[in-house]
Formats: sequence, C-alpha cells, structure tokens
Amino acid sequence: MAFPTHIVSAGGIVEDGNGNILLVKAHDDGWVYPGGITEVGENLIDGVIREIKEESGIDATVSHVVSIVSNTAIHKWYDGVTDVPTKVMFDFVCKAVGGELATSNETSDCRWVPKENVLDFITLPGIRMRYEAYLNFNGSVNYMEYVTTTTSDCSIKLQRHV
Repeated sequence: MAFPTHIVSAGGIVEDGNGNILLVKAHDDGWVYPGGITEVGENLIDGVIREIKEESGIDATVSHVVSIVSNTAIHKWYDGVTDVPTKVMFDFVCKAVGGELATSNETSDCRWVPKENVLDFITLPGIRMRYEAYLNFNGSVNYMEYVTTTTSDCSIKLQRHV
C-alpha cells in the first residue's frame, strides 16, 4: 500500500497590536504573510513560529487557527518540472512578541502593513483568499478547498465554516 503524499504547511498572520500585519516579500511569490512547510517531526505551532522568525526576524506566539485550506491540484513547482502534490495549509493568527525585521534567504523585504491595506500588496489569488478569510473571521474556522490552475489563478471548490 502506498501512503498518500500531502504537503503540510502553516501560515502566520502576525498582528503587531497597532493594527498592522507582517508581510514578507518572497522571491517566488511576491508579498505574502510568513509561513511554509513543516519539517519532519515538527508540529504546526512550532513550524509557524519558526517560519515567521526565519522569514522576517520577528518572534511570535500563536493565538488561534483561522483557516484550514487544501489545494488539491497537482501543479508544477517553480522549476516547471516537479509535480507538487495536494497541499494542506493551516493559517494561524499570531501576535508579535519581539525580534527585529530582517530579510532571509527566502525573503527580499519585510514590513508592517496596516491591516486594511494588506490586499494592496498580495497578488496571488490563493493567498488573497486566505487573508480575506482572516478579515472575515467570525470565531468559526474557515475550511476551503481550491485548485491552482496557474500561479495567477485558482478556483474555489469548497468553502464553509466548521
């Protein structure tokens, strides 16, 4: 029996307590909130805290989960050759607790952006949709499934609260 292959990742929508959200400029994806693939043996909360620190220099704590998202398309990685399997993403609201803004080998810029202006920066449809779920959070976790058709397009297959 072959086990299914899924990528598991965690994203952190980091609030600074002054109405701003942490954004990082990823080399491949433009402006996004920090996050990435969890490592072997790493839990989701430790993973998102590590990703935030690595990508931005900011120390954070996790407040609550806002979304669980599946990208069920098999699409090509940035190399145009490698197939990317189903990706399951957990988005957490986080609070900044220290650190200094700093770029990394994964980011070329990072900054605090007023919450209401974040969508002016994010261009990837899947990331925009996930950030909008944060903006519309009503206390119930948002569950979404989408399919990436290209890097600039995705279609929602399912969206509901659980």
